[in-house]
Amino acid sequence: MESLKHLPPASGSSSELSGQFTDLAPALTARQAAIESARCLYCYDAPCSRICPSEIDVASFIRKIHDGNIDGAAAGILSQNILGGSCARVCPTEILCEDACVRNHDAEGQPVRIGLLQRHATDHARFDGHPFQRAPLTGKTVAVVGAGPAGLSCAHRLAMLGNDVVVYEAREKSGGLNEYGIARYKLTEDFAQKEVEFLLGIGGIEVRHGRMLGVNLQLHDLHARYDAVFLALGLNASRRLGLTGEDAPGLMAAVDYIAALRQASDLATLPVPRRAIVIGAGNTAIDMAVQLKRLGAQDVTLVYRRGIESMSATGHEQEIAKLNQVRVRTWAAPLEVLLDDDGRVRGMRFEQTMLEGERLVRTGAFIEIAADAVFKAIGQGIEPAGLSDPLARQLKREGDKIHVDTHFRTALAGIYAGGDCVAPGQDLTVQAVQHGKLAAHTIHNDIQTNVEAASWPI
Repeated sequence: MESLKHLPPASGSSSELSGQFTDLAPALTARQAAIESARCLYCYDAPCSRICPSEIDVASFIRKIHDGNIDGAAAGILSQNILGGSCARVCPTEILCEDACVRNHDAEGQPVRIGLLQRHATDHARFDGHPFQRAPLTGKTVAVVGAGPAGLSCAHRLAMLGNDVVVYEAREKSGGLNEYGIARYKLTEDFAQKEVEFLLGIGGIEVRHGRMLGVNLQLHDLHARYDAVFLALGLNASRRLGLTGEDAPGLMAAVDYIAALRQASDLATLPVPRRAIVIGAGNTAIDMAVQLKRLGAQDVTLVYRRGIESMSATGHEQEIAKLNQVRVRTWAAPLEVLLDDDGRVRGMRFEQTMLEGERLVRTGAFIEIAADAVFKAIGQGIEPAGLSDPLARQLKREGDKIHVDTHFRTALAGIYAGGDCVAPGQDLTVQAVQHGKLAAHTIHNDIQTNVEAASWPI
């Protein structure tokens, strides 16, 4: 936040600002859950279940809610997705299970609210201890690098299969994106840490914080010491705009501000610009813009180089931006950071764009937007230091991500990877959880049978 230290703090009292970051979608009451679960048709070969990235049996858990078996519903969810509570809050159900719901096509034209029902089950389950028991111990120990959704999911499933796990995490807290990267109004009341505590309750998992791959942790050491290594590095390095003035006071990565916002004990201490520009078109850009408005920024403009139809942010997220008076400016590519006499950001110049066939071209027309701060949300990559040691450099890459086979094996025997740092799939929390779960089964089977690299199809 050093880049924004010249800006004034958020306007409003601590309690007023906290009120702007309550649950985006309030939880269902017991009566609402009963009524909503009764709307489900419990389809055979339900399309909502088939489209779920973590393979949750949606119809089954909803029927259990309807029958009053909340613990059974939650156990069914968590058996497939151990982070089912957070995924119920942040998963884009509107483009996944709810979009596939057959009730979209009947007289009501409204899907069953699957996300809220999943949250109801996981929030109200009252297990006597951890719901899953560990298998007999295998005597094997696996290192997991990264305590985000993929790493935690992998660690939990490995522990459940009887392995011991040591998780290495660079930051002070576990949770990854759920702890540091999700809008504060989506995961409230320290939910991410409560979920981590629950997950670790299975036993057999040790988490060591302050250990960063390529800095005070080396892949070749882990490879030598453990039976297997799972890389769940995430994408922590923000991409650059490549413009002069990009390091000037007042310009910073959106994810860095969101992390500071999520960790702030008093929102009134956060620096907030009166006018802000957010560059990007994904859910992170929307999260950034909306939270600035809720902190009291008067004018927030989200700028994207293509049209609305090309934005990766879901329609639901775009609607949230509209409801919070975020201005969206499309067909404008960043051209120049404008600085004042003190070298601080005073705005940006953009060049208008258009499509010629399928090719995006610049038109030669320019616009300037005044701003006290600019936040870039143009994507992230793997932290370069993480793959800097000699062994890590031998990993096969696919673009700027790690290449893995269909079973999450890398090109190096005994090293696996999953989550946002690998090429397949979408950058979704639920997808990362699934990667971790499936990779755990591969790792468990391999270390029991001592699979050799020569048998790995890469």
